[in-house]
This record gives sequence, structure tokens and C-alpha cells, in this order.
Amino acid sequence: MRIDLFTIFPDLVDAYLQGSVIGRGRAAGALDIRVHNLRDGTTDVHHTVDDSPFGGGAGMVLMAEPLFAAVEAAAPPRPLLLLSPSGRRFDQSVAAELASGDGFSLLCGRYEGVDQRVADHLVDGELSVGDVVLAGGEVASLLVVEAVARLVPGVLGNEASATDESFSDGLLEYPQYTRPATFREWDVPDVLTSGDHGRIARWRRAQALARTVDRRPDLIEARGGLSDADRALLEEFAPDHLS
Repeated sequence: MRIDLFTIFPDLVDAYLQGSVIGRGRAAGALDIRVHNLRDGTTDVHHTVDDSPFGGGAGMVLMAEPLFAAVEAAAPPRPLLLLSPSGRRFDQSVAAELASGDGFSLLCGRYEGVDQRVADHLVDGELSVGDVVLAGGEVASLLVVEAVARLVPGVLGNEASATDESFSDGLLEYPQYTRPATFREWDVPDVLTSGDHGRIARWRRAQALARTVDRRPDLIEARGGLSDADRALLEEFAPDHLS
């Protein structure tokens, strides 16, 4: 999968992308991530990418000309998405959607945003990582890339990891434990050391349901509520979470 990122801080972004599972995915050839400097699209000696807004106001706005030039020179994969608070809300379903294609690109806004002509005529859409205000789109772009990259075959060492995590089935992930079995008089649930893999799977599903009921009831509602099978699991392992 090819992913192109456009930013005024390419070294900052690329340093993160060289580490962890993304770095391994790049080294293995599963990911082709290219980071472009928006200043390469400038023509003046100062490599200016921003200017004050027409009509006045605080802050600076990224200009259309260098952004168009940088993107057109790179011929990036589409869709090209602008990171913006007014964009489509990014979640795991959007990550899966992007991971199902051959590639995509991200344009990192900065300052007070970008010239509206960039949003209207250069990009294919806008993407928001949440109702927060950031100094720029770099942090948001890294979040998007990591969420998508984990779903690309060959990136994770264990492919099951991507399908056994929070939101993969519309639920939060079940609690995890590792050695020792007893720590400061707190014991790992007996079921996890029982060797009964069928019962362990049912327990984990019940715990994921219980955690989601407690913490994100909106996700349960989006699933159409609890099914009869869900209720049976909660009755078996977590009856306190049945309403």
C-alpha cells in the first residue's frame, strides 16, 4: 500500500514513521510511505507557504499555489484527504475502508487552515480525528496512518491482532493478563488458566460486551442492542451487566 503525506514538517513526521510496526512494515515492503515537504512547491527564496487571510483576522493561512504545486509534482495516490476539524469523523470503519484500497494521501493543514480553493479543488475530501483543535495536521496524520497500517496484510507479525482489538467488531476489547498469575494478591481470572479454549473465548466475548455496555453504550446501540446470544454470555459470565 502506498501512502503519501504532505506537510511542512517532513522530518518530524518521517521520524515517527520509521519506528514500531510502521517502520517494520516499510522495511518489509508492505507499506510504501512517502513524505513530501510542502515548501518544495514554493518559488520564492524564503520558501513561503502561508500568508495573512483576506478580510483580516488572526493567524496565517496556507496558500493554494505551493500546495497545488507540491501535490501535482508528486502525483500521489487518491483519495487525497485534508486533515481538518470540519472533515468526516475518522474511526475504525474509515480505517478499514482506507486499508481496503491500494493507497491514499493526507494533506496536513497548519496555522488557521488552508486556502479554501485547496479544499474545493485539490483534495477529494476532509478527515477529522475528533472534536479537538491541534496546531496542525501532523499528529492527526500519524494517527490515521497507524490505524490503517495495522490492517494492511504483512504489517503486523500476528495478523489476528488486527481483528481481535477494540472496535474490530463494534466492541471494546476484553481485559488482558500476563504472568505472574498472582500479583500483590490480585489473581488472574481462573478461566484464563483453565486450558479450556472454548470457555476462554466465551469469557472474553462476555467481557468485551460487559466493558462496552459500561463504557460505550452508544456502540451497543449502534449494533442494534444486545442479541440473545450476547445476553446468554453476559448471564453466564457477567450477569451484573444485564439491564
